[in-house]
Amino acid sequence: MSPNTPPAGALPGHPLIAREGWPFLAASFVVAVAVGYWGSGWWSLPFWAVFVFVLQFFRDPARTPVQGEGLVLSPADGRVVAIERANDPWLERQTLKISVFMNVFNVHSNRSPVYGEVKGVWYHRGEFVNAALDKASVQNERNALWFRTDRGQDVTCVQVAGLVARRILCYVGTGDRLRRGERYGFIRFGSRLDVYLPLDAEPRVALGDKVRAAVDVLAVLK
Repeated sequence: MSPNTPPAGALPGHPLIAREGWPFLAASFVVAVAVGYWGSGWWSLPFWAVFVFVLQFFRDPARTPVQGEGLVLSPADGRVVAIERANDPWLERQTLKISVFMNVFNVHSNRSPVYGEVKGVWYHRGEFVNAALDKASVQNERNALWFRTDRGQDVTCVQVAGLVARRILCYVGTGDRLRRGERYGFIRFGSRLDVYLPLDAEPRVALGDKVRAAVDVLAVLK
């Protein structure tokens, strides 16, 4: 383990729900109460259902990252939809790409897959096709972070918007240092994360596997 690696321990989420969800939660609550007050109680049931959906969507639990040399942790909760050799369009190199698709029932906080420095950030406007499709990686709106680990290895982590997701949020910039598993962004209402790794990285997941951010290992850097 690198001498600069912080000790193990839980990294915080946001109490109860992510801060990104408070406006949606407040609005859905007010509408449900208003419909119940001014109309029939039965009419308000669909609006309370929306309130419950918003509450579960924006949940943001604390996570205790897995510790180990060279581990690449999942940056998102979801399902592995790609493990393949692919061109990294941001660093213009051949890589191993592992993609995680988040549906509307997954936790949508995004966390750093490695411990290292952010060397670059790129935002690209695009379309909003189904994020489960391969073409989403090159056609959809996306935000890429280039990490360099303490051992000098480059990892690119890309937030990709989806069919319903229309808002990518990223809170870090060039020069920031992130702990492995540290929260750095959020995507609203379903999307995917693409992780580009050196070709000699060893995958630790299979297609279709369900993974959790900061908890499950995607690959090991050699």
